[in-house]
Amino acid sequence: MPATVIQSPQTVETTLQYFLPPPDGSRPYSDVEPTPGGRPQKNWVYEKHVVQIENVRGKESSVSLDTTGFQFYLNEPTKHKSFKNDEEVQKEYYPESIELIKKLTGASRVVPFDHTIRRRDPKQDGMNPAKRQPVSGVHVDQSAQAARNRVLRHLPESESAELLKHRFQIINLWRPISHPAYDWPLALCDYRSLDVKKDLVPVALVYPDREGETLGVKYNPEHKWKYFKGMTPDELVLIKCYDSKEDGSVSVLTPHTAFEDPSTPKDALPRESIELRTLVFYDD
Repeated sequence: MPATVIQSPQTVETTLQYFLPPPDGSRPYSDVEPTPGGRPQKNWVYEKHVVQIENVRGKESSVSLDTTGFQFYLNEPTKHKSFKNDEEVQKEYYPESIELIKKLTGASRVVPFDHTIRRRDPKQDGMNPAKRQPVSGVHVDQSAQAARNRVLRHLPESESAELLKHRFQIINLWRPISHPAYDWPLALCDYRSLDVKKDLVPVALVYPDREGETLGVKYNPEHKWKYFKGMTPDELVLIKCYDSKEDGSVSVLTPHTAFEDPSTPKDALPRESIELRTLVFYDD
C-alpha cells in the first residue's frame, strides 16, 4: 500500500479577538504605560469570534500587496541570524532589509523606524515590554494621520514636506527567526473583505510624551482571513500598514493578529519572530 501523505489543512477554525468600542461612546484610548492617576490602561475591550483562516501556502499568487494588502516571499534568507542584540540588528539587519524591500516593491527609498522581536513564553503575559509576546488581538498599526506623523517624526522637515507630496507606505517586514513559526502564527485579513468605513475605529495610543493612533477592528462576518502555515526564517511577509494612494485602486492597510492554530504540531517550539517597521517612498 502507498504511504499515507499527511497534508496541512486548507482552512482552520479558531477564535480571534476583535475590538469592541467603549459603550459610552467616548474616544477609545490605550496607555502605553500605566498613568499616575490610576485610570484604566485602556477603555475598550476585546470580544471573541470564531473565524475560518485559509492557509495560502501553495497559493501565494492569490495575495499581493496591492490587492489583499500583504505578500509572502518564499526564498529570501537573511545574512543576520542571531537577533540577540538590538544594536546588531540595526547595524546588520536594517541595511539588508532596506535593499530587499526596495527590490520587492520598486520603492526609491526605505527608512526603517523601529523593530520588535517576539519570543513567545507561555508563562508571560503580553504586557512585559522586555519580553514582547505575540499580539492576540485584531488591529492595524497606524491610522492615516499617524502614518503621516511618522514621516514628520522620523525625517527632517526639509525632506518630509516633499516626500508627503508623493506616494508613501508603511510596510512591516515580518519573518520567523530561529525555527519555523507553527506556534501562534500570523493571520492577515484580505483588504477587499473590509468595510473600511464601518469596521475601523481610531484608537489613541498614549505615550508619556506624545500621542499616536492605531485602528481597532470591529467584527464583520465578511472578513476573509489568510495565513502561511509553517513559515520558516527564509520566508517573509510584507504587511502594508498604510498606503497614501487612497483612490480605491489598491489596498490601503492590513488588519492582522497572532492566533492559536489548532493544527499546530504538538512538538512545535514557541514562536520567535521579528517585525521591522519601515517608511517606504516612491518617486511617482
